[in-house]
Amino acid sequence: MRQNAPMQSTMQDVPLSIASILRHGQQVYGDSTIISIGDTANRRASFAEVAANAARLAHGLRSLGIDSDQRVGTFMWNNQEHMEAYLAIPAMGAVLHTLNIRLFPDQVAYIANHAEDRVVIVDSSLIPVLAKVLPEMSTVQTVVVCGDGDTAPLEPAGKDVMRYADLLAGGEASYDWPEVDERSAAAMCYTSGTTGNPKGVVYSHRSMWLHSQAACTTNSLALSSFDTALVIVPQFHANAWGLPYAAFMAGCDLVMPDRFLQAEPLVRAIEAEKPTYSAAVPTIWNDILTYLRANPGHDISSIKRIVCGGSAVPRALMEAFENEFGITIVQAWGMTETSPLGSVARPPRGLSPEAEWDYRATAGRLAFGVEGRVVDDGGTVLPRDGKAVGELEVRGPWVTASYHKDDDPMKFDDGWLRTGDVGTIDPRGYITLTDRSKDVIKSGGEWISSVELEGTLMAHPAIREAVVVGVPDERWDERPLAAVVLRDGESVTAEELRTWLADRVAKWWVPERWTFIDEVPKTSVGKFDKKVLRKSYADGELDVDSFS
Repeated sequence: MRQNAPMQSTMQDVPLSIASILRHGQQVYGDSTIISIGDTANRRASFAEVAANAARLAHGLRSLGIDSDQRVGTFMWNNQEHMEAYLAIPAMGAVLHTLNIRLFPDQVAYIANHAEDRVVIVDSSLIPVLAKVLPEMSTVQTVVVCGDGDTAPLEPAGKDVMRYADLLAGGEASYDWPEVDERSAAAMCYTSGTTGNPKGVVYSHRSMWLHSQAACTTNSLALSSFDTALVIVPQFHANAWGLPYAAFMAGCDLVMPDRFLQAEPLVRAIEAEKPTYSAAVPTIWNDILTYLRANPGHDISSIKRIVCGGSAVPRALMEAFENEFGITIVQAWGMTETSPLGSVARPPRGLSPEAEWDYRATAGRLAFGVEGRVVDDGGTVLPRDGKAVGELEVRGPWVTASYHKDDDPMKFDDGWLRTGDVGTIDPRGYITLTDRSKDVIKSGGEWISSVELEGTLMAHPAIREAVVVGVPDERWDERPLAAVVLRDGESVTAEELRTWLADRVAKWWVPERWTFIDEVPKTSVGKFDKKVLRKSYADGELDVDSFS
C-alpha cells in the first residue's frame, strides 16, 4: 500500500433534491399536519396524506405530457393543494412556477409566456382573475382547477380545463421519483416587476435543499418539529420565504390561511389553531395590531416568534407586539434573488435587553452560506466597520447568478449580486440598510435615509403608516416628502409632527412637505410602492402642507 495515499471516500453521493425532502417528511414526520383555513371549517391532512397526493398529482401531470424540465404554473393561495404542487412538480423532474396572483394582467401573461408554462393549476376562487389573462397565455395547454367553482369563464380561452380531483383520481399513491441532477431547475419565481418587466429567478434542487436546511438552524428561522407555523407570506412570493420546504424537512405543522388574509380572519385562525410561529410582511402585522387594539379580548398568545421581512420592520411595531402580547418579532432580510434568506436580526449574546434592540432593528446578521460586502459607486469594496455606506452585494449557494433568458449585467458583479440596497456591514456581519438605491434622498449633497424617517414616524402614537420619498426642490435639489396614514380616531397636524420629529432625527432631515393619505400604495407583495406616490405628487394629486 502506498504511503500517504488519499483514503477512498465512503460518503454516499446522494443528490440534494426536493424528492428527498418529500420522502423525509412522508416517512419521518408523516403524522405532522397541514391545516388549510376555510369558510366554515378548516381542512386537515397529514404529511403522509399530502405526500400520497403529491404522487397522484405527479401521475396526473405525466398523463398530460409533463416531462423533463417543463414548467407547471400555480395560480393559488397558500393551502394543501399548493403544497402538494410544491412537492410533486419538482420531485418528478419538472419545474414549479409560482405565478403572482396580484400582478397586473399583462404582467401575469408575460411571465407565463416567458417561462413557457404548459399547465396552470388554479384555485377556483381565482378563476375570474385567471380568465382575464388566460387567452394571452400562448404556451398554456391545460388548466387544472382546484375546488368546485364554475369553470365557464375559462372556456373562451380554448384551453383544456379539468378538475384537480379528477386529475388525482386515476393516480397511484406512490411514485418512482427520478434521481435528478441536483443543479437542475426545481422552481421559478419572478420578481415583482416594480420597474420594467419582471425577471425570472430559477432555484435549483441543491439551492432549495441548502436553503431549507439553513432555515431550520437556530441562528436562522429556527423551524422545528415542535412548531406550528402560520405561513401568511404568499407561496408565490419567493416560495413563501422557503418555509414550506423547511417545514417538510423539519416536521413543523403548517397552518395555511388560503384567501383569508385580512386581520380579523387571521386572528380567528390564530385563536383556533394555536400556531407558535408565523411569517409575513410588516403591513400584515401592522393591520393585525390595529385590529387587536380596536377589538380587545383576543388571545394570540400561542405565537412565540414572528419572522418579518420584505421591507424594513419599524422598531415601534416590534416593541408593540413584545410589550402588549409577549411576542418576539425577528426581522430578516432577503430578496427573490436570494431564495430569499440573507440575514436574520438575532442579537449577539451577552447584551442587556435594551442594547439588544440596536441589533434587532437592523436587517440582521449574515446567514451562514451567504457572503456580503458593500461597495461604493466605483466598485471599491468598503470596510466592514458599520460606518462606510455603499451598495450591498451578496453571493452564496442559494443566491442567483443570472436571470432566466434575460441578460442583466448591471445586476451582477463578478459573481456578486447587486442588491440595490444601500447600507453598512459591521465587524460582526450585521447589515444596517438605509435605503434602496432608487429611493435614497440626496439633499444639498447629503444623504437622508427614508427608511429611518419612516421607522421613526411610525413610532408616533397617532400614525398607522408612513412613507417618505424624495421630491424635487429648487434650493436643495431634493427634499423628503412625508405621507402619513393616521390611526382611526386620531388627529395630528403636520406642524406637530415636524416638532415631534425634530427631537428624534437630525433637524435638516425633517421634511418641509407633508401629506395625509387614506392608504399607502403597495406592491403585489405588500411593500410600499414609492413610485406611485412620487407620480401622484408630480401630477399634483396630493394635498400637501408645505413649510419654509
